[in-house]
Amino acid sequence: MSCRQRYCRFKQTARVAVLGLAAFCASGLTANASVAGEVSYRLDPVHTRLAFQVSHAGFSRPVGTFSRIEGELQFDEANWSAAKLKVRIPMTTLDLGDANWREKILDRTFFDAKKFPEAVFESTQVETTGSNTAKVTGNLTLHGVTRPVTLSVTFNALRRHPLTFKKTAGFSATGTLRRSDFGMDAWKNLVGDDVSLIIEAEAQLAKSSADADADARAQDKGAAGAPAQ
Repeated sequence: MSCRQRYCRFKQTARVAVLGLAAFCASGLTANASVAGEVSYRLDPVHTRLAFQVSHAGFSRPVGTFSRIEGELQFDEANWSAAKLKVRIPMTTLDLGDANWREKILDRTFFDAKKFPEAVFESTQVETTGSNTAKVTGNLTLHGVTRPVTLSVTFNALRRHPLTFKKTAGFSATGTLRRSDFGMDAWKNLVGDDVSLIIEAEAQLAKSSADADADARAQDKGAAGAPAQ
């Protein structure tokens, strides 16, 4: 075989190899694109809290909170108008700073927590209003009544948590509702009707058991002696 023939064969082989590599890369990008889309997250009940304010006879606006909130979030950072959220709020986690006042609010006059032990919010629409803000509308079921509620949401961050090494999304949200819309209209002269909502939430990537084990190993190596989160 002449040098020219060997050179031509080399060029042909190289061309085939390059085309094959390009096809492989393209297929990989396509697969990654299909995986990238919506990703499942779970609310972190330790770092998710709902606070609310309501008028106390016009003198002040005391703050109450709910904790141990759980839920699931389907979220695509590149297109979070397609996000879906379902949240469950255990009513008995109510904290008003006073045991007697808490007992009255959890009783049948207001939340009737024995009959309705949790409130549920499920999103129906997400409308982006900026690069990291959106209006999230959903159905809130509270006190056995379901009504639409809209929240103003700020997307704070999406990155690996420095202590848990888990991919974590952080959000802040505000909203308002009327308690009378949910069948709670007692003590109108003492407790205001308009309720302000303030929400701080973190959600962690829902992973397979293998990924969770890898995170645990990374945490053992990198977070030894770190303070509690």
